[in-house]
Amino acid sequence: MTIMPSPSLRRASTLLGTSALLAFCSAPLQAADMDPVWSFANVSVNYLDWSAGTEERTSTNAAKSDFTFLELEGGAGFAWGEFYGFFDLENPGNDQFDEESGGKDNFRTAGKLTSHIYLGDSPFTIYAHLYDFRDYGYNGREQDQILGVGYIHTFDNGLWFKPFLGAARVQSDGYTGMNGYMAGWVLGYGFEALGQQFSVTNWHEQTFARDDDYLAQNYVGDKAESVGTNGAVSLWWHPISSVTTGVQYRYSDNKLGTPEDYQNAVIYTLKYNFL
Repeated sequence: MTIMPSPSLRRASTLLGTSALLAFCSAPLQAADMDPVWSFANVSVNYLDWSAGTEERTSTNAAKSDFTFLELEGGAGFAWGEFYGFFDLENPGNDQFDEESGGKDNFRTAGKLTSHIYLGDSPFTIYAHLYDFRDYGYNGREQDQILGVGYIHTFDNGLWFKPFLGAARVQSDGYTGMNGYMAGWVLGYGFEALGQQFSVTNWHEQTFARDDDYLAQNYVGDKAESVGTNGAVSLWWHPISSVTTGVQYRYSDNKLGTPEDYQNAVIYTLKYNFL
């Protein structure tokens, strides 16, 4: 199955280029500036198990079903900024519309790109964020585009914290236009226990002041509230440098097509690290 990027994805991806241009317009890049200070890349197989309560609460409004997904993930940091991204294939062996599940197990894709462009030697950044989701069985799509400011800090104990705040725009099959704001963060902390290496991470997104038309048209069964919550808390075990395995607690509220219902799941992940 070959999927070509949509024109809207190509146009929206210029957000990241725009943020970089703003930072670089006053000084040309040298060859050494393109050498990464740090980088990582991995491929993983994941199984997402929705809670029984979530499956019951969403049975008539964007019904949820457990699924497997494959993910390619990576990131790199430079002297002038850093980038992160992933691309997921959900239900990779299924047809675009899965007849047996009534559409709950359709083939889907999801991807995200984020960037922090450093503002000189300060901890503040220009932040850009692009998230794209496609459900091919229902011809459903939603792309969130965020542009704003960020902040990066690493504490003495090794905990790193990267919050952001930005204006939000959305392109979807139901609504296209400005859509309030998004605030959030990513954070992580590595530690050793029982002679093994572990880490904990958290990503969190809080959307607010979303457009009424979007809230009525992009949710199933009812209008969603203006504030939406989305995120995950993860525990990772790093037995060897090339392998990471972990458990993630996934949570959301007034997101993922379901209005006014809390949704939660556990994700089981096995990664192969090739960088």
